[in-house]
Amino acid sequence: MLFRTKVNATIVTLTRQQHSVPIHFNASLFHRHVSPRNLDEARRLHALLLVLGFFQPASPHTPSFASHLVNVYVDFGCLHHAFLVFRALPHKPTFAWNAILRGLVSASHFTKAIHFYHSMIQHGLTPDNYTYPLVLKACSSMHALDLGRWVHATILENELHRKIKPNVYVQCALIDMFVKCGSLEDARGLFEEMPYRDLASWTAMICGTMWNGEWLEALSLFREMKSEGLKPDSVVVASILTVCGRLEAVELGMALQGCALRSGFDNDLYVSNTMIDMYCKCGDPLEAHRVFSHMLYRDVVSWSTLIAGYTQNCLYQESYELYVEMLNAGLTTNAVVATCVLPALGKLKLLKQGKEMHSLVLKKEMVSDVVVGSALIDMYANCASIKEADSIFECMSDKDIMAWNSMIVGYDLVGDFESALFTFRRIWGAEHRPNFVTLVTVLPICTQLGALRQGKEIHGYVTKSGLGLNVPVGNSLMDMYSKCGFLELGVKVFNQMMARNVITYNTMISACGAHGLGEKGLAFYEQMKEAGIRPNKVTFISLLSACSHAGLLDRGWLLYNSMISDYGIEPDTEHYSCMVNLIGRTGDLDGAYKFITKMPMTPDANVLGSLLGACRLHNKVELAELLAERVFDLNADDPGHYVLLSNLYASGKRWEDMSKVRSMIKDKRLEKKPGSSWIQVGHCIYVFHATSTIHPAFAMIEETLDSLLFLMKSEGYMLTIVNEQLLR
Repeated sequence: MLFRTKVNATIVTLTRQQHSVPIHFNASLFHRHVSPRNLDEARRLHALLLVLGFFQPASPHTPSFASHLVNVYVDFGCLHHAFLVFRALPHKPTFAWNAILRGLVSASHFTKAIHFYHSMIQHGLTPDNYTYPLVLKACSSMHALDLGRWVHATILENELHRKIKPNVYVQCALIDMFVKCGSLEDARGLFEEMPYRDLASWTAMICGTMWNGEWLEALSLFREMKSEGLKPDSVVVASILTVCGRLEAVELGMALQGCALRSGFDNDLYVSNTMIDMYCKCGDPLEAHRVFSHMLYRDVVSWSTLIAGYTQNCLYQESYELYVEMLNAGLTTNAVVATCVLPALGKLKLLKQGKEMHSLVLKKEMVSDVVVGSALIDMYANCASIKEADSIFECMSDKDIMAWNSMIVGYDLVGDFESALFTFRRIWGAEHRPNFVTLVTVLPICTQLGALRQGKEIHGYVTKSGLGLNVPVGNSLMDMYSKCGFLELGVKVFNQMMARNVITYNTMISACGAHGLGEKGLAFYEQMKEAGIRPNKVTFISLLSACSHAGLLDRGWLLYNSMISDYGIEPDTEHYSCMVNLIGRTGDLDGAYKFITKMPMTPDANVLGSLLGACRLHNKVELAELLAERVFDLNADDPGHYVLLSNLYASGKRWEDMSKVRSMIKDKRLEKKPGSSWIQVGHCIYVFHATSTIHPAFAMIEETLDSLLFLMKSEGYMLTIVNEQLLR
């Protein structure tokens, strides 16, 4: 009633006749005075204007009022009513077409929007500078680059014929379309040709470059923008903060934080959330929490970003505790939060809480979200509940490659390599194709199984599919070939790689060491230094291990000293363990023991265990007994050291002492995992476990081993008692 009164009062004021179609009606004033507050008011306005005769074909105000109503209906998201009014128009102005187009784009009906745009042109109308940004947004949302280029050509043609004037908003929309369609070259060319580049155009270019992962280019544009005297707005600051996170450029990120404070963006929610993410990606969750704690207002994105950041930095307990704090603050769990929390629950083995989260996911109908489903699979697998993980996976109606990757990783975590490989083979049947994450997950599994044929097939797929031999895949292929006994194929992959990192060289050095080719491993180390790649702790562990396998004592000492003096790397227990192993293998057990006594830290079980192994190799029983006592105190639950001492007693025929150690293993209920091996014949992988006799061809295998044992003895190979027992 009040709205009708308002409309009537306006009509009385602005027209000469109340109950007939006004002749001198001021439509623009009517539009300013009459603004429906909701959809019901819009419908009442529509009905009232019909009754008053404003929609008669002869009325000169029909297009104006109808277009106004179309726009009103679009504002309220009522496309159906907007179309009804639009179709009733005898003459449809550009404004009405633009209103419908805006409604279609806002409702994400991008294909319909493009068809509507074509229809507009077919009706003889010339799109204006309000039309093109809408059409270009539809093109970018559909990633329709060719269509976007055609629209660009139309714009240029209309500008040439002076049907439209060059417009900065249209230019920005074109840049946005090109970058979102992945054509940075087109966007850059257009940007460079702009006679005047305002903040909006710089923002479009910087954000688009960032979206395409061109982090350094985005940073260069930002610096160029600042050199032209333009001050960044909150969107640009947030974009460059994202770049800093990706590049781990924490110092630049801190400078931008200062810029944000001076510009008054410190209370901008988007900037603050991006700042939290930047610090987390730069490995500084403490500073991220400081930003979080100073925020005046936090939304669910603020909480989920910090929760995810804690998880990324392996602060799983802090991640879970922050989630509990978020719930206590009155916020609810959504799909993003669930995805951030589930990995932490898995790492903490909090199966009960993980199941509670699963129930919440089901209750809120989030289980159809593939990312949430993948996170649930990962959580259950980390909690060793592989059946639940498999159940979720099989119930997922829409499995993307992320879900397949999660299931493969799940089987890998619980050591079920055969099921992991079987799941990998199923990907093709599901009409998906592995990505590089799949490959770097499956290749180590092929290594574990000794599945060389499968590894070669993956290598072939990488070559033919166009994925490219990127660094992680190349490193995994090198490792797989080397550990399957084909070092030369690993070296071939190394030579084919266009880019290499420290892991690449570490892998090759370690592979050469395992194959007893210490000198070759050292050659890769020299090549690494020539390439300007700085060695890390793992590099020297690989080098010292290679020297140990090859008996290169002097080179080992040189590398050990170089690590400290040339690279400032302080040795940890793994380096000490390698050095003890290196010295001990040469037979200098007293020297190895003296090295241990000079360590600046208390030796752990691994360091002492290395010398215990050397004692076993050189039959030094007395020193072994001394070391064993200390090792058992440090790690009483590892059966390996007990077995080592037992075998040493057996080698010296000290049966009573051997029996005592075996009794200790039994009394402590320690179980040494049986040794196992795999062999691939054709497309089948056969698994063998120590002491197992269940293989159907066991009798034939045993007979073959006996024949080999006889031949070994006839060639003069002297077996220890322990090794002979193992062969039998």
